[in-house]
Amino acid sequence: MIHRIDHIGIAVESIEEARGIYEALGLSIESIEEVPQEGVRVALIRCGESRIELLEATSDDSPIAKFIAKRGAGMHHLCLATEDVRGDDAKLRQAGFDVLRPEPTAGAGGCWVQFVHPKSTGGVLVELSEEAD
Repeated sequence: MIHRIDHIGIAVESIEEARGIYEALGLSIESIEEVPQEGVRVALIRCGESRIELLEATSDDSPIAKFIAKRGAGMHHLCLATEDVRGDDAKLRQAGFDVLRPEPTAGAGGCWVQFVHPKSTGGVLVELSEEAD
């Protein structure tokens, strides 16, 4: 069951350069984490009950590096918090949506995540995220 927007992911060339706008608005980075399997460094900025996720590539062949090369820096994905990522994954598959991974995988913060291809969602990459127990 989806219960809120977890975060909005923004692809950036550099977390250090991108953080300024958010800090000028009184927000601050609560954590920075590297997710090696995704080739990304992630900075989380709390904004009310949601977060902004700055995504910086750690290798030239990472999905974020490819995204920036093709589209430039900017909004990368919308993440919805779920209580059952596997159940939602199965529902989406059954309904004919194109999910990107064979099954949910470990993501930043130890969450379980699945992505839905933008071709299936009107042009927005959608991430589903379930907090680890």
